[in-house]
Order: sequence, then C-alpha cells, then structure tokens
Amino acid sequence: MRFKDQFQFVRKNMKKNKSRVFMTILATAMGCAFLIVLASVAFGIQKSVVTDVTQGRLLTEIQVFGKNIDEKVDGITIDDINYLKTVDHVKAVTRRQRVGQTTTYHIGEYMSSGSPIAVDFPSEIKSGFELSKGRLPKSGNEIVVGYNFASSLAKWNGEGKPPVDEKGNVKEKFTYKENVLNKTIELEVKKYEGSEEKAKQFELTIVGIGKKPTKEWVKNQNVLISEKTLSEIEAFTDTRNGILIPPDMQGSKSPDVQPPDERVYSQVKIFADNVENVEGIVETIKKKDYAAYSVASEMKQINLLFLIAKSGLIFIGTIAILIASIGIYNTMTMAVTERAPDIGIMKAIGANPATIKRIFLLESSYIGILGALFGTIVAYGISYGVNLLLPIIFGSAFGEQPPEDFVFSYIPVVLPLICVGICLGVTILSGLRPASRATKVDVLKAMRREV
Repeated sequence: MRFKDQFQFVRKNMKKNKSRVFMTILATAMGCAFLIVLASVAFGIQKSVVTDVTQGRLLTEIQVFGKNIDEKVDGITIDDINYLKTVDHVKAVTRRQRVGQTTTYHIGEYMSSGSPIAVDFPSEIKSGFELSKGRLPKSGNEIVVGYNFASSLAKWNGEGKPPVDEKGNVKEKFTYKENVLNKTIELEVKKYEGSEEKAKQFELTIVGIGKKPTKEWVKNQNVLISEKTLSEIEAFTDTRNGILIPPDMQGSKSPDVQPPDERVYSQVKIFADNVENVEGIVETIKKKDYAAYSVASEMKQINLLFLIAKSGLIFIGTIAILIASIGIYNTMTMAVTERAPDIGIMKAIGANPATIKRIFLLESSYIGILGALFGTIVAYGISYGVNLLLPIIFGSAFGEQPPEDFVFSYIPVVLPLICVGICLGVTILSGLRPASRATKVDVLKAMRREV
C-alpha cells in the first residue's frame, strides 16, 4: 500500500468523525500555543536585555584597566600595549588619553569647553572606528569630533552667565547652525607661571564627525586629537597630560604634576578578531595579571540564566501538550474500535501488520502536526497583540511607558520547531498503543461485526 493511499485512507476516516477530531486538534493547538507563548516571554525579555547591554558596544571589545603588581594596579604603558598586540586573535589595541584640564574650543564667535582625548588613529582605523561624516585624520593637526559636538557650541564670549537652559543645553538662538566639518577650531590650553595665567591656541581642522549614538539621551561631544597634539600641549604646560597646576601647587612632588616621562594611558581596549575568541584573550591576559573586562563575558552569564528560564518554561508548556495527548490517545483508541471491520478486511486481503500500524501512527501524527501548526499561528497572534498592547496597559495602569526597544514576547524560528518536535513525539507515543492494538484485531471477529 503506497504512502499516498495510506494518507488518503487516514483523511477519509478522519472526516467520518469531524467533531471528535476537531476537538482533539483544538486541544493540541491550545497546548502548543501555551508552550510557545510561555517560552516567548523568556526569549523576549532576553532579547531586550541583550539589546540594552550590547547596544552601542562591540562584543569583540575587551577593556583593559591596568596591571596588578604587588597588590597595586599600575596603568597601561606602551610596553604593555605592544605585548597585548602579540596575543593570539587580537585584531587591534586602541589607546586613549584625556587631556588633564578643561580647555575651550572656538569657531569664530562660538565657543565650547571640555577635555580633549588623544587617540592613536591608526589603531582606531584597525579596530573599525566609524564616522557619520568625513574621514579619519591623516596629520597631527586634524581632529574628529563627536556627533553632538556642534550642539555644544554657543555664541558667547565667555563672560557673564553662559546661554544654557536648566537642562544644560545651549539656548536655541545661541546655537551653532552650520556644519562643523572642515572647519578650523582653536583649542585653547592654559598654564600658570607663578601666579600669572598664560594661554596658547592650537589651530586644528575638523575632518570627521563621529557615529550617531545608539541611544537618543547619549550626547557625544568629545574632541579626539592626535598624540602629536597632546605632546605639544604637554610641552607647553610642562606637565603630564597637560594638567593645569594652580599657583599654590607649584613645585609639588605629586607624579601628576611632574614633567611627563613614560606615558600611562587612561583607556585601553583590545578588539578580538572574532567574538568566539574573546574569552580566550581575557583568560590569557589575566594570567599576566592584567585587569580586564568584556561584555561578552557578561553576556555568557546572562544567556546561561535565560537558558535555564527558557528550559523551565518549555518544560511547563510541554505539560500542556501531554495533557492534550490524553485526547489523542482516546481518539485513536476509539478509531481502532470503530474501524475493526476495515482492519479485518485489510488483513483478509493480505495487508501487512506493519502497514496497519503505520496507518494509525500516521493519523495520530497528522493530528499532532495540525495542532502544532494552528497553535503556532495563534501563538504569533498572541505575541503580536501582547507587544502592541503592553505600552498601552503600562501607560494606563502605571502612568509610565516601557523602554522604547523593550520586547515582552519574542518567538524565534527555533521555538515553533521545538514545539513541533515535542508535539510530534508526544502524539506518536499517544498513538503507539492504539496502533499496536489495531494489528492484533482478529479477522473473523472483525468480519462478523455489523457495519
């Protein structure tokens, strides 16, 4: 008997008991929908948490804070950086150093203030540093500014009260309206000679604007200068990192106010060639007493917790499918009883017991697949509705809105596949005993029954 004929035989017999089969499929669909929706909550919350943790950060990034020597944490020097570059699977090592005083920036009548950051642009290029406009610097007097740098510029001469509102934003009529790209900026650095304050302007050209921050509330107003410019600032101030030393601290023996010798970097990052190699790099450098942190390590712990949660919810959802399997068992048992004459006829004309068994297993599997299919469709509808209505419910009940990118229910492709697999396995087991009984039906007794 061909598979096509077996399938047609199953469908024909199922149509004879539409109500009973429909209720069995409905129970199976409800169990599948319950499993998927329940587990989708864990998948959704995990997606939201992971997005929040990783947003704007590279999973291949490793932050190095210093080196533990004699229970003290020493800063990272160029020798340390050269070693870190030799570690296997390291793509790039970036270094940054913030200028040790608040400087002022001037573009014509507009000004702003902040602490510039000296970076090694070749290593930034290698790490995949991105811009929204322009290019990366090629010479010492070229700089890159943050995406929101222009919004920090105000039409102000530095006297009186700055033209900012209560939130610290520049008032609209004082804001800089032009494009800062390719503009010349004057970076003013100060120092004290005795009690006299002296200043020096460094003329720099803005050739690039940083990438837009991933979160709207983040304001990137940084000014990234070259290490050459930092050296010139140090030469002018005669202090490490251009620190401004007040008159009353002149002659101090503090390391910070001494002339620069070996540079210690305030921010060092390693970029792995692949996220799978991050953990290995961290373990390698920690053996060398470096203090390091990677968001990938944090994600490993988060994903482990959610794996446990998802497994638990899928287990609970499976119980609903097991309950539905009782209906399948009952349906298949009734089918064997009602179709005893048909079974007898098949046996009388020489049907193989394995074929008879396969027909009933095919029917139970068919019920299970239909239930899983309809349950999946319903689950997607519920998931969509929950995500659509959740902000409204939060707003009316608590007076607050959930985070903009928060997802309460998320159904990845693997979840319906897991559900179908569980459902198919349970339905086959449910139909196994009735199918075995069908093969043992006595031909003579079956043929004597009135149909």
